[in-house]
Amino acid sequence: MTIVAAVPAQRRRRPELAAFLRSRRARVTPEDVGMPPGLRRRTPGLRREEVAQLSGVGVTWYTWLEQGRPINASAQVLDAVARTLRLDRPEREHLYHLAEVPFEPERSAADVAVVSPEIQGILDALDPHPAVLYNARYDVLATNTMYERLFFPEGRDDLDTGPFGVRNVLWTLFSMPGPTCPVVDRKRELPLMVAQLRGAYGRHVGEPAWEEYVRALAEASPEFVRLWRSGDVVPPGTRVKVFRHARVGQVRLTSVSLSVNGLPECRIVAYTPNDEESRNSLATLHE
Repeated sequence: MTIVAAVPAQRRRRPELAAFLRSRRARVTPEDVGMPPGLRRRTPGLRREEVAQLSGVGVTWYTWLEQGRPINASAQVLDAVARTLRLDRPEREHLYHLAEVPFEPERSAADVAVVSPEIQGILDALDPHPAVLYNARYDVLATNTMYERLFFPEGRDDLDTGPFGVRNVLWTLFSMPGPTCPVVDRKRELPLMVAQLRGAYGRHVGEPAWEEYVRALAEASPEFVRLWRSGDVVPPGTRVKVFRHARVGQVRLTSVSLSVNGLPECRIVAYTPNDEESRNSLATLHE
């Protein structure tokens, strides 16, 4: 039996990076970037020296990058190359990962607040069961009516934005006094949520938005710091959670996480009653 040694990830990424850059360069014409077509073009698309010139980088450096050589690239340089090659967001993210540079997407208010009618329609169709759309940082991107009634008691907005400009579950739970927290078993649930966050954080180490998010939680909560330092990691999963509500008391719900096509690292979390009493409590809130 022949044993093939494992190829280091960097050595696998570099040939893929080279092939990706060549394919993107081939589809961009001189006319696309405002250059005259010129004569004697033996291959489609831009030449390497043209990409280098338009991106403001050295021809040798870009040639080495496209050859897959082990050179370092900054985010600023990759952004310039991405603009020249007219990469869309998924392609730009792919370029960053292949070049082993942390990808930091532009995070505007529109990015976190605008959800397609189709996704909102799914959430609404799940009513009277609570349902919410989260991203990997537990930002609340969209909800249905029952989620609002269960977690936002009349006249209150417990899920505040904190320093992030968008409602965030972890910020709320760690900044809220225990007796008023909607999660009954904090000692069980919060470690699991932080461990899930840490699993997502591993894909974004070094990205400013993620580092700022973790730093803000750490400054606001010694409890978060303790749980974060544990190093535990878990994936999203199905489990029973117990919530308290001022009107109906405790509600036992089974949570299920569903991934969403076209929204990387976002998930719909749907809650279903775990017993008849909880089913009746949701019915009461639905009235």
